[in-house]
Amino acid sequence: MRVGDERIFLVGPMGAGKSTIGRCLAERLGREFCDCDQEIERRTGASVSLIFAVEGEAGFRRWEALVLEDLVCRPNLVLATGGGAILAPGNRALLKAHGKTVYLHADWQTLWERVRRDRHRPLLHTEDPQARMAALMRERDPLYREVADLIVDTDRRAPHVAARLIVCGLKRVSGVDAEA
Repeated sequence: MRVGDERIFLVGPMGAGKSTIGRCLAERLGREFCDCDQEIERRTGASVSLIFAVEGEAGFRRWEALVLEDLVCRPNLVLATGGGAILAPGNRALLKAHGKTVYLHADWQTLWERVRRDRHRPLLHTEDPQARMAALMRERDPLYREVADLIVDTDRRAPHVAARLIVCGLKRVSGVDAEA
């Protein structure tokens, strides 16, 4: 299926489905899939949790910006960004300049149900992870919307259905009519 030659960047909070839906979307489009957090882990040889523990969030964000700057230039790519990648104005500018950005949105309760038992979410290692997640959403939702060319709701949607909706939406915003 053709949706133009632009790269596709998926943004959204933890639990929105960026990696899972991204893989489905890449397969559907015959493109490479890359998860920014996994690429950071590959390049550093350390888990995201360990980077947070040793270098703090600021250190992780520096790695994220370096890796993102490289990844946005790869051709034929579907990229799942980390949930906080949009915090840096430079990262937002990179996404806008190098492809189409899709905000995977889900209801706050759905997101919480998806991540509440996941111990690999360093930003939720607090006394009140639910309150922390709510605060992250309040802070980040406007930034996700700022960079989004398309917003797709992932609540109660199978990944392949969300991928199909993304393809249809990107056709609309890109002005592409080609069928698979």
